[in-house]
Amino acid sequence: MQHDLELISVGKTYSDGTVAVSNFDLKVAKGEFVAFLGPSGCGKSTTLRMIAGFEDITEGEVMMMGRNVTHLPPEKRPTSMIFQNYALFPHMTVRQNVAFGLDVKGMAKAERNRKVDRILDMFDLEPYADRKADRLSGGQRQRIALARGLVVEPEILLLDEPLGALDANLRRIIQNELKLLQRELGITFVFVTHAQSEALGLSDRVVVMSNGVVEQISPPRELYRRPATPFVADFIGSNTILRGRSVGTDGPAFGRIDTAVGLIDGVGPAGATMAVIPAEAFRIQPQHTPGEVHLPGTLSARRLVGAVGHLKVRLADDTEIAVEIGADRPEVRALQIGAPVTLGVDPASVTLIQA
Repeated sequence: MQHDLELISVGKTYSDGTVAVSNFDLKVAKGEFVAFLGPSGCGKSTTLRMIAGFEDITEGEVMMMGRNVTHLPPEKRPTSMIFQNYALFPHMTVRQNVAFGLDVKGMAKAERNRKVDRILDMFDLEPYADRKADRLSGGQRQRIALARGLVVEPEILLLDEPLGALDANLRRIIQNELKLLQRELGITFVFVTHAQSEALGLSDRVVVMSNGVVEQISPPRELYRRPATPFVADFIGSNTILRGRSVGTDGPAFGRIDTAVGLIDGVGPAGATMAVIPAEAFRIQPQHTPGEVHLPGTLSARRLVGAVGHLKVRLADDTEIAVEIGADRPEVRALQIGAPVTLGVDPASVTLIQA
């Protein structure tokens, strides 16, 4: 199967010996939306620049549509890149900014104008076509950047934290537009972000990076429910992480570890020594259902935000864990700080991983 994009053991080491990216492998299918997610300095933007051709590759290969583009300059690659700061030309009008890439390609004027008119209409930018780009709002400038990136009809659109400068409400609006646009056009998107909500809400798969290394590549739901490494468990969502020692398995999928707060059953391999439990997987004051994990503790904090109750429960070993539960539940509203509570967890919601 030919992929739109394939990274084969790609790495980047700077002249001073600093390793920015190490042994990055990835295959991206046509029309797929892939997000690179991780903290600042993890190597996600460096990887995107290597894909675009703006950053030299120290080792490995970049393939696009079955063709090796490792040493091709950016203008020779079937990509278009959108930057966080939009990189618009302030002295140009909206129309001139959008047409810039087509002018560089030497496209005939009539065809260029036809393509620009169509993309301006798609992004509702026609009323502003003759205004200078720096006179428009952040949301409008974002649409200009997207229009300029898409008008050249790239096979792959690369986006480097393009929504980072927008306020929260506008960011959500552009997120929705971006996903609808990607589905409509069928273009492969590779999207860099440090915002979990963007990565989990927009992408088909998420690549989680830490210190230049790929920690996990998974669809959003799997990434959230089944973290594969301690870093992902700590970075994604709000998880309780309990350490212990392996004490056997219960079938091919379930394992068991002995922790300071008791035996924990969960989904994972033999030899796993960490239990990862999402905050929303806990139940308060459950019935003692056979096979369920039970953790006694004391309520140490309670905060109700809209429909969600954010609780903190201190376990017997003094570990404080986060619990998220419906705020309208009577057992939640009746709880007082310092009250004893028992938490229940279905072992199917617990992920066991290697430390």
